[in-house]
Amino acid sequence: MKKILLYLFFISAPFVTRAQFDKLKDSVVQFYGIVMTADSLKGIPAVSIVVKGQNRGTISNEQGVFSIVVLKGDKLEFTSIGYKPELVEIPTNLEGNQYSMLKLMVTDAQYLPATIIKPRPTREQFERDFVNTKVPDDQIEIARQNTDAAKRRLLARTLPQDAQEAASYYLKQSATKYYYQGQAPPQNIFNPLAWADFIQAWKRGDFKNNN
Repeated sequence: MKKILLYLFFISAPFVTRAQFDKLKDSVVQFYGIVMTADSLKGIPAVSIVVKGQNRGTISNEQGVFSIVVLKGDKLEFTSIGYKPELVEIPTNLEGNQYSMLKLMVTDAQYLPATIIKPRPTREQFERDFVNTKVPDDQIEIARQNTDAAKRRLLARTLPQDAQEAASYYLKQSATKYYYQGQAPPQNIFNPLAWADFIQAWKRGDFKNNN
């Protein structure tokens, strides 16, 4: 029994494959046409024509002509800047494998809000308005805190170096290394200027734990 079923399978397989191929071949359609403006009948270039739900499509040329291979029942989206999008469905009962269309697209008008153009103020007007500008107290307090000397010193110690500062530090370290090549570098513990800087930093509270 198994041999008979296997024999029937091998006999019928080519016919089934041929039927599926004929069905697929019959569903393929060469869709072509031209996209034009509805008011002046001029070809619209660079119109995007995409099969809806699939990652394939084409665009129209400079005269608005396009051509794409689709399947019966596919839906195609026509989109272009300045025009309303259009949706076209390929008929499922189409006879033959070619389908042409003259697609008209309507201009999509966008109404912008009114804009009032005023003349440029003079230098005197700018200075007057700048001086009389009322700044909220909270913003003044934020500016005062950001310019505080203690906070600036704290930020200088905690913020990482940018590229320019890192490069400058590296070059200074390299210059010092090559300058004292073959000899011991001086110790700042015997440098009175270094001690003066240390005492000033101690008085300012630079070494206090801010946490």
